[in-house]
Amino acid sequence: MDQIELVRSLKAKNDSKIVMYVGDGLGGLPQKPGGPTELEAANTPNLDALAARGVQGGSIPVKPGIAPGSGPGHLGLFGYDPLKYLIGRGALEATGIGLIMQEGDVAVRCNFCTVDADGLITDRRAGRIPTEESAPLAIKLREVKIDGIEIIVEPVKEHRFVVLFRGEGLGGDVHDTDPQATGVKPLDPKAVDAASEKTAKIALEFFNQASKLLAGEKKANSLTMRGFSAKPSIPSFEDVYGLKAAAIAVYPMYKGLASLVGMDIIGTPQTLEEEIDLLEKHWEEYDFFFVHFKYTDSSGEDGNFDLKVQRTEEFDAQVPRITALNPNVLIVTGDHSTPSFLASHSWHPVPTLLVSDCCRYDGHTSFGEKTTLTGGLGQFEAQYLMTLAMANAHRLGKYGA
Repeated sequence: MDQIELVRSLKAKNDSKIVMYVGDGLGGLPQKPGGPTELEAANTPNLDALAARGVQGGSIPVKPGIAPGSGPGHLGLFGYDPLKYLIGRGALEATGIGLIMQEGDVAVRCNFCTVDADGLITDRRAGRIPTEESAPLAIKLREVKIDGIEIIVEPVKEHRFVVLFRGEGLGGDVHDTDPQATGVKPLDPKAVDAASEKTAKIALEFFNQASKLLAGEKKANSLTMRGFSAKPSIPSFEDVYGLKAAAIAVYPMYKGLASLVGMDIIGTPQTLEEEIDLLEKHWEEYDFFFVHFKYTDSSGEDGNFDLKVQRTEEFDAQVPRITALNPNVLIVTGDHSTPSFLASHSWHPVPTLLVSDCCRYDGHTSFGEKTTLTGGLGQFEAQYLMTLAMANAHRLGKYGA
């Protein structure tokens, strides 16, 4: 019996409510030995007050030493083994903007980029081109035509857009074309297996036609293709946990992930304040709320320690509005660590805090990487966070006689 089957067999109904408040990339590192991390440097009186009422530790998104992408990171938070249930970034992005994937479809998350006269990448994100400039360019790419293939192109946000290929004989295992570096050309799409050879050929043709359409642009004059993925198969969150679940997020990819596990997507918020507005508005309608804050991650990826500190303080500032709703279980965590010191996702355990009326308080009165090292939760794999949440919400029965 695996974990999903175990929880499904033990789940119990009651009126309790669970909030999972996720600061994307929350974990960090000091800029120099002995210094504070971003979370420790931030002024977080509300998280510190929660720490005095709760228990904390470090969650390991996948396995020790493995730096996860956002998909595996969030799957772990939702209680799915990220090594067993794989969701590609393209599928996340596509479903996050409302596309309905059919069996056999392949979705790709694309980035506009800037190339020079020799086709070498000078900016992997086209200067983080604003959405109002990038969206018309994505729509322009609908002019690409490939025999026997339906091509759906949709703008996402800033430099991102989605391409969905629909046709016979398409596999979803194709390597990214983003070389993760400047001064080189975008890579050709290469199939991982024989079933995806046709997809790789179609992707190359799409790139060639799209590059011609974009050639005259100053910023977004080329593109890279990432996260090729077919429609995944995954048990629904409500079926596993018996929770009617809602997801509140700004960025489409996180809406997509929540949608793929069966959560309802609420509203179209553009700020964290608007997200909490929606939480308050829909409080009586759901058992479980996933509330996502992106900017602790993006500031870390940009290598900006001070900005990540600021974003962490913004994350902290909304905590009183959540606690005012009196959730039975409140979890504060991240999907992975994104230290500004590394300017990338990392393998470090993620600071995680759980508050309930029956948690075993560990005596800490602040929340940061150092305190999580000695917190009562210890270090644990993130896929077990939902079982802890369910137990603290009195929603799990006893196993065995």
